[in-house]
Formats: sequence, structure tokens, C-alpha cells
Amino acid sequence: MAQGAEVVFVDGVRTPFGRAGEKGQYWNTRADDLIVKAMIGLLERNPGLPKDRVDDVAIAATTQTGDQGLTLGRTAAILAGLPLSVPGYAIDRMCAGAMTSVTTIAGAIAFGAYDVGIAGGVEHMGRHPMGAGADPNPRFLSEKLVSPDALNMGTTAERLHDRFPSLTKERSDRFGMLSQQRVAAAYAAGKIQPDLIPVAIRSEAGWGLATEDEGMRPDTTMEGLATLKTPFRPHGRVTAGNASPLTDGATVSLLASQDAAKELGLSIKMKMVSFGFAGVAPEVMGIGPIPSTEKALKKADLSIGDIGAFELNEAFAVQVLSFLDHFGIDDEDPRVNPWGGAIAIGHPLAGSGVRLMTQLAAQFAEQPDVRYGLTAMCVGLGQGGSVIWENPHYRAAGSKGAK
Repeated sequence: MAQGAEVVFVDGVRTPFGRAGEKGQYWNTRADDLIVKAMIGLLERNPGLPKDRVDDVAIAATTQTGDQGLTLGRTAAILAGLPLSVPGYAIDRMCAGAMTSVTTIAGAIAFGAYDVGIAGGVEHMGRHPMGAGADPNPRFLSEKLVSPDALNMGTTAERLHDRFPSLTKERSDRFGMLSQQRVAAAYAAGKIQPDLIPVAIRSEAGWGLATEDEGMRPDTTMEGLATLKTPFRPHGRVTAGNASPLTDGATVSLLASQDAAKELGLSIKMKMVSFGFAGVAPEVMGIGPIPSTEKALKKADLSIGDIGAFELNEAFAVQVLSFLDHFGIDDEDPRVNPWGGAIAIGHPLAGSGVRLMTQLAAQFAEQPDVRYGLTAMCVGLGQGGSVIWENPHYRAAGSKGAK
């Protein structure tokens, strides 16, 4: 990517993710309070950053209404204690909201307009179900620009099963089970907790503290998965066991130019290499990360073989499997989502992109033999988003995934 300044990922944090709805841990918590809590945690982890050096704050949400409205980047910045001189704005690219917040702030840094920026996303799907209050233009459907069922993400996942017979329900179920097992193992090893910001929560039982993701089901078995209902189609293949649950949560990251990071003594966890967004037919939304990744690889003059670590958003197992098949990667390749993914952790739409980045950064620190990593995700209405990162800890000797 041609740029005037090297863009670095300084740090990223998130709230624990909660199950959406009345039984979820965040039912009585405002959406904007989730992102504010994450931002305060991020700033506390980086005390060397003068708050007035933050040039801009970009916060994404898919359903921008109620406590997810009113230009979240600005209101959250004020609530998090940033000076009134720090501006902010809101972004919406559905599932890739936080990813787009990152790439938009990164573009300004690369251009030389900014030195430091904050980028993240939040989704309270319990308070704001996807598409709630939206009024799609009727020409979308009457002029057959988009199939009516393309607005239902589960139906688009079923269509991937239709299009690619090799993507069987058994493969999807196994991928879902492995995601649960890998997240449980990562928690047991203390891999995920360091980047979680606890959130005070209130319920009928009184006050408590959210300290871990709520959707984990480590005892998942193939036998159990085989019995689950297929809500999007009779005798379908997409179930609650091989898809991400409805989720509440927030993520946020600190980005800077490499020079500014060094000047301020900030950590450098990753370096941005390139990014790409691409459009596909909305009816098969899940294949979006394939062309967006090809675009990002081309911009970086890399091939898929150069990527040594993958963080792929598990909106649906079949969606990830379609990506893996396209690039000739095994379903259980240890480079892919080694700490599990959204099927177990959850997918709070606009917040998920930075979760992928935070987990990749932590893996980079453990794997100095890996040079390049990829964060990628499918996006509603037929899109994909991909960002390629370089490991600042990379050592060439005995390298894998290195050009």
C-alpha cells in the first residue's frame, strides 16, 4: 500500500461479549456505556499517550439509533474523558464496522493528516437487532436488484451450502465444535483474558461484573450438533451450533504512525501492510472475504502462502469453509483461528473486526517465525473486508509464512 507513513496497531481491547436479549448479561447496560468502558480501559493501558494527541475517534455501529446513535465516536470520546478538542465520528459497514473504522483512521495516518487515532465498534443486538427500524428502498426488491431473502444472513449461508456441495453440514458442525474447543483451551491457557476489560453489570440479583464471554459451550459434541433445528430452512444445514450467536459487546484499538508511536513510547504490536474491501452478490454474502483478500494480497505483492496466521470471523462455519476451500487451506489448519472464533465467542456485528486484530496481535507476540497475518470477514449486503498485517517481532531464521 503506497503510503506516506507506516501505520501501526498499538493496542486493542474489548469488553467480554454477552448473549443478546433479556437473559444476557448486558440487558440492563447501555450500548454507549460498553464502548466508553472499552475506551477507558484502552487509555488506562496506555498511560504514556497524552490524551490531546488523539487526532480522531471512529466508532462503528450497525444500527445507529437510541443509545447507539448520536455520532458515537464523538459522544464516546467525551464520556471516556478525552479532551473536547478531540473530534469523533460514527461508521457503518454492518459486520465490518470496526474493521472500517481501523482502515479509515489508518488512511488518515498514512496520508499524514493524523498521528494517532482510536478506532472501534459496538453492537448491542439485544437492544438493537440488526436492521431494526431500517426502511430498505423498495426498488431493491421490486426491480430485483436484490433477492428478498438476501437480507437474511442465515439464508445467505444456506445458499453457500447449495452452491458448494462439498460444504456439508458435517463439516460445518465439526468446525463449530472445534471453535468451541479452541476457545475453551485458549481461556484455560489465559490467552484471551489479558485483552478483556471487565464491565459492571446490573440484574435482578444486583450488581455484578462481566469478566468473560457468555456464549461459550465447551461441551459441544457432534452428536448434539446433529440434533439442532435449522431455523432458516426446513432440513437445512445452518444451525445455532455452526453459526455465531446474537451478541452484545464493544471493541476498540489505538493506531498511530510508526514515528508517533516511537516518539510517545507506545508499543507496536502490528504493522499494517494493506487492506481491501470487495462486493459480491448479496445472496451469497459469505464469499465476500475471498475477493477482498485477493485484493489486499495484490496490493501487498503477496500470495496466500505468505500468510502465516489467519483470524477469520466465524459469522457462519460454512462461510469460513468456503474461504478455506478457495485458497486450498485445510479445515483444521493450525494457522486458522487457533484460539477459536465467533461461533463460541460471539459476533457483535460492528465490533468484531477489532477482536480479530487483537487476537492476531497476541499471536504475533508468541510467534516470531510468522511474518504476515490476515484478519478477514464477510459483510452483510454482499461484501468482504480483509486487512494484512506484519509482525514486528518477526525473525527470519526458520520462518514460516514469510516471503
